Amino acid sequence: MVTGPEARNLITDVPGLLVGNASDPDIKTGVTVLTADTPFVAGVHVMGGAPGTRETDLLAADKTVEQVDALVLSGGSAFGLDAASGVADALRVRGRGYVVGSQNVPIVPGAILFDLLNGGDKDWAENPYKSLGQSALGAAAVDFDLGSEGAGTGATTARLKGGLGSASMVLPSGHTIGALVAVNALGSAVVGQGPHFWAAPFEVGQEFGGRGVATEYPQVQRPDTKLAQHANTTIGIVATDAALSKAQCTRLAVAAHDGFARALFPSHTPMDGDLIFAAATGAAPLMEPLSDTLMIGHAASVCMARAIARAVFAASPKDGDVVPCWQDLFG
Repeated sequence: MVTGPEARNLITDVPGLLVGNASDPDIKTGVTVLTADTPFVAGVHVMGGAPGTRETDLLAADKTVEQVDALVLSGGSAFGLDAASGVADALRVRGRGYVVGSQNVPIVPGAILFDLLNGGDKDWAENPYKSLGQSALGAAAVDFDLGSEGAGTGATTARLKGGLGSASMVLPSGHTIGALVAVNALGSAVVGQGPHFWAAPFEVGQEFGGRGVATEYPQVQRPDTKLAQHANTTIGIVATDAALSKAQCTRLAVAAHDGFARALFPSHTPMDGDLIFAAATGAAPLMEPLSDTLMIGHAASVCMARAIARAVFAASPKDGDVVPCWQDLFG
């Protein structure tokens, strides 16, 4: 569970991590950046059939670069990949990046979700995502807002608005784990017509309404509401202060996908680009490597499930929305 008087129930409960959001309410889109004062180890795992990514190949265990400077989640489909360019430019000005001779090259992997059919004005004259990326990095802090913010600004699910969510916990080993997610799923975070969340068995306190578990569950049905549009994808980050290698971060990302499956019905579809980055700051050694990594992976999946429900729970109504918010119907 989340412990300590300073716990925010955010991914920034992992010491050293910062998160920044930037949104454009007219376009109904945005960008979320996770960064830190110093580079950190990262991995990635993709389980959706329609991903959009930047610089994910270098996160493989056999690739040369060991650490990254930031991770970017963005709306905008392929246009949103430009958000990472804005983050990289701003980090370079700060002197951050992989040193190559006299040059610093910031390492900024990113992933995108599709939010181009959500009612916003997409008739832009110039791609807005580079500027949004710079603004999100400039806003990076330990406190940040959830719901219709950052990469979750224009997100939707099968029946309700999606959004940006986060959650954290501390293990008995002392390791802190957190999750950050932009929920734009083809599937649903609620059981049937709601209000109960699929993630309810993992809820801490009343972090997403305290409605408990559903008493009736629907039969398997096609999620037709978003199926025809292919307008989907849930992207997230799990992070820990544990000292992990790139290979261990990749296994952490794999384990965290269980959180998608626990909180979204269905998940990992051919029309979703479901992806999770994993980040490790390395501040806390592994005292028992096998059991510690097992429990960190399990905790990451639980935090991710909770973060998904919190994203939908926190979404707020805006003019021109194509679907209602959970709070509109059940709040």
